[in-house]
Amino acid sequence: MSDGDAVTEQRLISTPPQPERSWAERVRRFVRPRRRWCWGTKLVVTASVAWLLFVLCHLLASGRTSLWAPIELIPPPLFLVVPVLLLIVAPLARPVRWRIMSLLVVTAVLGAGLSGVNYATLWYTPPPAGPGAITVAAWNTEFWDQDWRTADGDRYSPEFYTYLHKLDADVYLLTEYLYVNTQAGDMWSQRWTADLATRIDKLAELRREFPGYQVAVSGEQITLSRFPIVGHRGLDLRPWLPSDQKEIPEALRSWPEGYTVETLRTDIDVNGTVVSFYDPQIAQPPLEWRLYDAESRDVAFSKTLRREASYRAIGADMAANPHPVVLAGDLNTSPAMGIRRLLPERLIDRTPALSSLFPATYLAGTAELWRIDWLYTSPDVTVHSYELPGAERLSDHRAQRMVVSVS
Repeated sequence: MSDGDAVTEQRLISTPPQPERSWAERVRRFVRPRRRWCWGTKLVVTASVAWLLFVLCHLLASGRTSLWAPIELIPPPLFLVVPVLLLIVAPLARPVRWRIMSLLVVTAVLGAGLSGVNYATLWYTPPPAGPGAITVAAWNTEFWDQDWRTADGDRYSPEFYTYLHKLDADVYLLTEYLYVNTQAGDMWSQRWTADLATRIDKLAELRREFPGYQVAVSGEQITLSRFPIVGHRGLDLRPWLPSDQKEIPEALRSWPEGYTVETLRTDIDVNGTVVSFYDPQIAQPPLEWRLYDAESRDVAFSKTLRREASYRAIGADMAANPHPVVLAGDLNTSPAMGIRRLLPERLIDRTPALSSLFPATYLAGTAELWRIDWLYTSPDVTVHSYELPGAERLSDHRAQRMVVSVS
């Protein structure tokens, strides 16, 4: 053995291999690195980790507890905007920039389905319509033809029926078939209560405007059909409401469906096949949540239970329904709200058929916010086109117009 070999062997003996770090040690090194972080790095890391934890909590809690109700009102685009903005500043956190950027990518992927972005429109093309296809329009009319925003609230919109004719549908699924009592004051400055609702009867007008159409009504929901209606019924919420909410308010005793029904099912004979059309308007999510106000907490809890009851009524009815299904209307549910998981698993979200990358149906003045109106169908219903026509200042909701056929 040469002297060089002896030295090499001695060095090998004197430097044993380092043991592999445990996962706990790796986490500790990430949280407390060898080099001290500057304030900028600390802020980026704190914001990135906090947003990841928020997204995880939202995925777990949204639609499952009323305690999360006020947070569900978060604008859906934030689930994409926040991680993108943090990715822009992440390179400033030089000691951990690659780790933080990887974490933010994971966060963006987790929140992608909550953002309201219609990614599928980039690659999905609906199949062309055949001769048996029909046109369906669904719309929240915002108190029918009442122009309630005027000073006295007693004017009515002559353009209302003109707009319905422009939709040119074989089947109309319409909601808010009622008026609001403007004499009770500003409805947006107080909680919506039963005494604000005014029942209406526009059947004579509808038969004059839409000759040959059949009509089905329950509560605030109304269906017009060029095809024969073979049956209809409102879905009663009360089996899924707590006992203290089952009683019909005094103001609605003469119109019980105004309280007990939020979805109208209409069975229609479409070219020899019975199709069930569900016309929902789910209760608004609680807007008056204040953690320090016991009354507001009770109202928020009550509204959350009512929304859940509507979804469960739809699910229970569809479970016993053998017909093809079209559900189109105002779910009052943004893409960020997890309560849609209560819809039956066999339903297909038809958002990919829209051409818009960010479909928005909820209008606030001239601003388009995000989506709260949806279209779902059973697998045996094909959607050939799907669009969101403007409301022409007649409502705070865009209409939904789709061409469908039954396979």
